[in-house]
Amino acid sequence: MPLPVTALFAAVLALWVIFLLMKVVRFRRGHKVSLGTGGDPDGERLIRAHANATETIPIFLIMLALSEGLGSPTWFLYAAGAMFCVGRALHGLHFMQERRGFSLRFYGMILTLSATIFLAIDLLRHTVGL
Repeated sequence: MPLPVTALFAAVLALWVIFLLMKVVRFRRGHKVSLGTGGDPDGERLIRAHANATETIPIFLIMLALSEGLGSPTWFLYAAGAMFCVGRALHGLHFMQERRGFSLRFYGMILTLSATIFLAIDLLRHTVGL
């Protein structure tokens, strides 16, 4: 069964992870660090931005694919995917700023968690009739 909405967001999120990975690679090359950060806090932030994305994206995409496969409305899938993508972008951009207030990180996590919770509720609705 084709899952075009999931495929779209998988592609967008893969490009985001590659962008974050390239930031880490550029940092490590520039600082001649092959593993870890060499104690540099900027490197730590970049690595955490990449790691956090890779920690949250897989479960979201699995849930999105399941919701799509179970017949959730297309508008709902696009809304959840867009919320999640914007959330991941805001969260990742927080770690790339020189001056780091917490607003980007806060709103990024709110959007990320909200989209994930919406999908979890949708899956429960499909499976146990909530």
